[in-house]
Amino acid sequence: MTTNLRGVFRNYRFLIAALTAVMLILLLHSSSNRLSAAPAVPPIAGDKPAKLASSKGKPVAGDGASNSGHDSKPALKTPKCGKDHKYVVMIDAGSTGSRVHVYEFDVCTEPPILVGEKFKMRNPGLSSFNDDPVGAAKSLDELLDYATSVVPKDKRNCSPVAVKATAGLRKLGDEKSSRILEAVRKHLEQDYEFPVVDEGVSIMSGADEGVYAWITTNYLLGNIGTAEKQQTAAVFDLGGGSTQIVFEPEFPSKDIQMEEGDHKYNLNFGGHQYTLYQFSHPEFGQMEARRKVNEHILKTAISSGTVKAGETAKTHTLVSPCFPPDVKTKPETVVFGENKYTVIFEGPIEPAPAECRFLTDDILRKSATCTVPPCSFNGAYQPSLIRNFNRHGDLYVFSYFYDRTHPIGLPPSFELRDLLELTRLVCMGKPVWKSVFSAIEDAEAQLEKEPHWCMDLNYQVSLLNTGYDIPFYRDFKTAAKIAENELGWCLGASLPLLTSDTWKCKISEQ
Repeated sequence: MTTNLRGVFRNYRFLIAALTAVMLILLLHSSSNRLSAAPAVPPIAGDKPAKLASSKGKPVAGDGASNSGHDSKPALKTPKCGKDHKYVVMIDAGSTGSRVHVYEFDVCTEPPILVGEKFKMRNPGLSSFNDDPVGAAKSLDELLDYATSVVPKDKRNCSPVAVKATAGLRKLGDEKSSRILEAVRKHLEQDYEFPVVDEGVSIMSGADEGVYAWITTNYLLGNIGTAEKQQTAAVFDLGGGSTQIVFEPEFPSKDIQMEEGDHKYNLNFGGHQYTLYQFSHPEFGQMEARRKVNEHILKTAISSGTVKAGETAKTHTLVSPCFPPDVKTKPETVVFGENKYTVIFEGPIEPAPAECRFLTDDILRKSATCTVPPCSFNGAYQPSLIRNFNRHGDLYVFSYFYDRTHPIGLPPSFELRDLLELTRLVCMGKPVWKSVFSAIEDAEAQLEKEPHWCMDLNYQVSLLNTGYDIPFYRDFKTAAKIAENELGWCLGASLPLLTSDTWKCKISEQ
């Protein structure tokens, strides 16, 4: 009897186990069907680790967005709070062209999460319409029409637009630039649905440009906007006319703090306070460096009698250590004093990168009077990047830094000594190019097409090492994009516009 009861119990346990297994299978199958039928959630930048762009060169017009634009549709709602996504339209009116960025944000969190970015570019820039303000305004129509196609129709009247011009427009002078900006604002207000931001159509200062680039970089890296304050990255932007540096200095005690001045920028972001050092060095961009080196060589030639002062009718050929052997430029205009000279520069018989580096160091005016020490270059106060910045903190360089290094094989993470060696190889000339750069797609063609690579790279080494006093063993990172979003100031300038303090929704005409 006992044996029979045990047999029944064993059979009962088997039956229960079998029924349980069947129920689990049915439950899993049901869950799978529900998951496959669930609506897709739009991707957000914060859901995946930041990654560096692998595409070659700087993104050009239309990268990441088709010319046909984004189909208008009802704004997506996030399951977090039920709020509609918000859009910001930002136009970067540069000296050579204008670019529109359309950002889409999930606003259920603080700070908001960037969901997506669409952009488009056109040439020429606003500054090419110096005597035609109306033409300048209408030149943005292609970009504004594209933005209109991206932003859902029911959201356009509450999606702010801003147009920020950089140094190129400033060179036209106050009167001409003001007329152009006024025409642009009038065109936006009368002919487009987007509300125009107060003071949103303007020339941006170098300080704002640098800080907004810092915000963009650290936002995309996930360094700011977090519950706990994180180590932030330093940002170095090298444009054609100027260069900017922005970082968050650290000091050993409260008794030692950053000197007061325009370089000090207090920023509140995501509930945390950041005290930033920022400085824009006008006339120390990549193109300005070329101009200064060429002027130095011409001045030396005039002093030595190689070129007669005031002899502007003929084309002069001058040897420059900043070009490789057998490389020469097209005729260039070099201004010295009140005269304009036409000069062809050619490389020496033997490579001379060290001599070129001497020139690119010299134009930084490292020995200029330093009124408030410590100084970087040209007498500008700057806390030390060695003593007052975390040695493990990221140093991000972009714009011309990226454009001159990525196409010829420098990896996205490198030491400054790697950039120095790359510069030496580029300055050696064509025989070395063939042996070193042949495996890198289009590298030789790039070097052949643009004769200034040797000079440009020497200046970048000088700027980072001599100018900013960064040692050769220090790591750097360079990129055009982070998490598939473009670096630069535009995203950083767009985030504050998500609150309607500086704009009001337009009343839609039915």
